Amino acid sequence: MKIVKLTSAQFDKFASSHKYRNYFQSSMYGNVMKKFGYRTQFLGIINEYNKLMGATLIIYKEVFMKNKIAYAPRGILFNYENKEQIEELVEKLKNVLGKQGFMLLRIDPYIPLTIRDAQGNIMNINNKGTEIINNLKKTGFSYKGKNLYFENEKPRWEALIILQKNIEETFSRFDKRTRNKIRNAMNSGIEVIKDESKSVNKLYQFAGKKDKKPLSFYKEMTLRFENDIDIYYAKINTEKFLINSRRSYEKEVEYNGLLAEKVQDMTLDQRERNQYLNKKMESDKLITTYKNRLLKATDMLKTNPNGIIIGGAMVIKYDGAAYIFSEGIDESNSNLNANYLIRWQMIKDYTEQGFKYINLNAIVGDFENKNQYSGLNESKLGFNATVTEYIGEFDIILNNFTYNLYKKMNK
Repeated sequence: MKIVKLTSAQFDKFASSHKYRNYFQSSMYGNVMKKFGYRTQFLGIINEYNKLMGATLIIYKEVFMKNKIAYAPRGILFNYENKEQIEELVEKLKNVLGKQGFMLLRIDPYIPLTIRDAQGNIMNINNKGTEIINNLKKTGFSYKGKNLYFENEKPRWEALIILQKNIEETFSRFDKRTRNKIRNAMNSGIEVIKDESKSVNKLYQFAGKKDKKPLSFYKEMTLRFENDIDIYYAKINTEKFLINSRRSYEKEVEYNGLLAEKVQDMTLDQRERNQYLNKKMESDKLITTYKNRLLKATDMLKTNPNGIIIGGAMVIKYDGAAYIFSEGIDESNSNLNANYLIRWQMIKDYTEQGFKYINLNAIVGDFENKNQYSGLNESKLGFNATVTEYIGEFDIILNNFTYNLYKKMNK
């Protein structure tokens, strides 16, 4: 076994047909990261017959006395089921990269461990995944563990919508709350558009702070992935929003009046009047909500007669699937559920185009306890999503002396 440097073309040719392929292991992503302070290498792993048996993109920075820490995003692309080959790979990595001043290499192979339903119940276990974890640990890799939250470089848990041919059937499988939020968004006058110019300025406004990335990063992504990028925006039609808000308010006021009459109807017994009273109290709250929305809609039409964009998403199309790379909404209008409608439009579009699934990106693996990310899970899993749990993240120390010195200096 030998480790050699590959050209970007050689690497992409191998990576695009590997069983663990993903867009992070591509020259396009490598070129993006080069613009933001990282250096890159494409490494090939060659067997005794001079045949390419593995490869990886690594991105790295100098962090200590010209020594480097490297990361293989969603890599290495390799056969991890053969423990002897992993042992030999580790030896070669230490020899080749260690001599180049690399102290540590981090990997997180794109290998599923379990497939689960929206409630977190295991539907399928990849027994080879457990075997791979054990093989990596036995050959010197330290394992971050089966963590539940965002402890890793890349999400260990992701939500996927498997696309069905029948779009009505797909919609019917969403949970009730998700269906209602989609309808609410449509009734609020929200329209979803695909930006053919692929402008990311508005997306940055909604997602930049959350993603902790500059505007130039989004622009670089659209430049490098070119035709494999879609940009979606949700726009309020402020005229429709005002019409629908007024209709909802007036309808609730009328209903509230009928309930008030029932509360005062002495021909009804006390139990029935109490039931109507409880309904009226709920209606009173809705009237306040609808009145505030009506006032907001009136103001929005005055200030934005041509509509206003309140949410957006960037999608990377890769290997017959659509991956939501980034998304965000205007928090002041979060109650209009624009993100739900954007995803629904994606589902319709990518179903029509014959895509296999939409990857909604990160969720957390805690399905039982209420936590700060429960809303994130709910907003994605309600689309009848399945959950993929990946094997996780591993580190291999390539130069013990310099890495231990680096840790000591950075305590």
